[in-house]
Amino acid sequence: MDAEPRSAEPRSTGPRAPRPRTAWASRAGIFRARAAWAARAGALGGAGLLLAGCASMPDRGEIRQVQASQGVDSQVRVFSVPPSDKASPAEIVDGFLEAMTSDDPQLATARKYLTEEAAKNWKPGSAVTVLAAGLDRTPLQTEKDPAGPRYKVTGKKLATMDERSAYQPETGGGRYEEHLQLVKVDNKHWRISTPPSNLVLSESDFQRIYMPVNKYYFAGTTLVADPVYVRQRSDPDSRMDPTTQAVQSLLSGPSSWLGPVVTSSFPAGTELRKGTKSLSYDGQNTLRVPLDEKVGNVPQPQCQKMATQLLYTVRDLTGARLERVELLREDVKSSSLCTVTEASAAVTANRVRSPEHQYYVDKDHRLVRMKLDVGSEDQQYRPEPVPGPLSTGPGFKVGEAAVSYDERRAAVVSEDRRGLHLVPLAAAGAMPQPVLTVKGSESNGLTAPSWDAAGDLWIADQDPQNPVLWRVPAGTGTPGRVDVTGLGGGRITALKVSPDGVRIALLVKRGEGRRNLYIGRVDRPENKAGATTVSVRELRAAAPRMTDVTAMSWAPRGRLLVVGRESGEVVQARYMLADGSMVAASLPGATELSAVAVSEDEKKPVIAHSEGDGIVWLPPGAQWRTVAPGGRAPVYPG
Repeated sequence: MDAEPRSAEPRSTGPRAPRPRTAWASRAGIFRARAAWAARAGALGGAGLLLAGCASMPDRGEIRQVQASQGVDSQVRVFSVPPSDKASPAEIVDGFLEAMTSDDPQLATARKYLTEEAAKNWKPGSAVTVLAAGLDRTPLQTEKDPAGPRYKVTGKKLATMDERSAYQPETGGGRYEEHLQLVKVDNKHWRISTPPSNLVLSESDFQRIYMPVNKYYFAGTTLVADPVYVRQRSDPDSRMDPTTQAVQSLLSGPSSWLGPVVTSSFPAGTELRKGTKSLSYDGQNTLRVPLDEKVGNVPQPQCQKMATQLLYTVRDLTGARLERVELLREDVKSSSLCTVTEASAAVTANRVRSPEHQYYVDKDHRLVRMKLDVGSEDQQYRPEPVPGPLSTGPGFKVGEAAVSYDERRAAVVSEDRRGLHLVPLAAAGAMPQPVLTVKGSESNGLTAPSWDAAGDLWIADQDPQNPVLWRVPAGTGTPGRVDVTGLGGGRITALKVSPDGVRIALLVKRGEGRRNLYIGRVDRPENKAGATTVSVRELRAAAPRMTDVTAMSWAPRGRLLVVGRESGEVVQARYMLADGSMVAASLPGATELSAVAVSEDEKKPVIAHSEGDGIVWLPPGAQWRTVAPGGRAPVYPG
């Protein structure tokens, strides 16, 4: 055999499905082996025999493009092979492109396709260009040209991952293009002298090599999820196991997009203690993290926040039960700096509380809530009118509603979508006058409102001639206009503020076109007089593949549940990270959903409005159930 085949190794993975990609086959000996982790025992035995043997590769024939019908199985481990002594320039290019997709984080084999100087200076770092499929390569110069062979490699850009491991979708349909120059080394071997500036992967390879994780920072007193990607494979020699990567990323600081509105409790420049290669749990589900001298003798409250950031970051990554995090200072005895438990970290994190009720608008245009009827045999949710003026006043018809996180107030929009009322959910009384009135109609008036955890209320006027995003400070002040950069002439048709209050999801419609989903950062800078001017900055596409988005809701751990349609497909509901990357398959039976609501409490069911059934809910691990025929506009507090 000229070369060893790439080997396959089964592993546990999330529910991401691989997409078709382009692979290149050549006589350089590049070979992909795959093994199905879910195959039956007999099939696995046969696969083991196959992988134990040698693969015979062709030694003649033209290099050709091979379209993989199902892409590379995401449950494989891929190793590349070095170039053969007599590899042609085309084979060197193909081999290098394949070697970039290996599971070696140091890219040692890929460097063997480069000249000695290029290999030494090539520092792709953690930045990655993600392509929709594989790379196409076109020769621009041949071996006979004085400068040597030169190839153009191109592809369709899907996203980029920056040096801080943050994912950014490409929304402009951009093209990737690089030029690879080859030279002859020692008058014997062809090598690449100009490699790409960063790593280039197809989407299926990116999903195989990297996994999403949230690292956590504070916005005021509230913990906020900052999504990034880390390599899935362990490499103890270079501290490349996922847990250590996630901790290092946390210590390096927040992503550039979220950075202006969050802070880290770690002193600037804090790193893991020199020589720390990996982090692991002990038998009591405790993670001990040794830090360098930068932490010194930080005050206990600050240390508690540092440990809380670590606990939530690692627990989000592993999915395992992490009960305690202990920070160790750098000294002779490696003494303890502080410790947090799961319970104490929950207090420090200041997350929103679990809701007591679910709410919706019934067929008579009343705001009602669902409360578990403990006395019933089937434990069904029973609707009841909300307390206060909405149930005792004369026939007010509700169009849309939102309930504050403490469930003491409701913001309701009148049926004609022209008036916004702030109503206490307490003792009976007169219906309050509207705090905001617009000229619109049922089709272009006020959107459904949304509360943030600080008590501010948000709502948008859909007037095509004068669209406005409004904010009511503390839910009691005078409504103020909020500047939104990047709308590009669009109008907001729906909105939802994240529970942490630093992000806002906006459905934006331009003209009579389709609705696109964006995430904006909520900036709250104070001026010299101490006043706060709130604005929404740096809109990012949150569902770039969906051609029309119907509804959305924030979900636990900084995710979004998005209902929409991809090109040529039926309506689906998918969980997505706030950076626009998909993290799970679609929910079953979501083709008729027109509204969704999700709680931060993962034990609570998804509630939705189905065009055919009314209010339906999906408990964890169960099927959709109809709970309120004729109901609509479902909401959890927020």
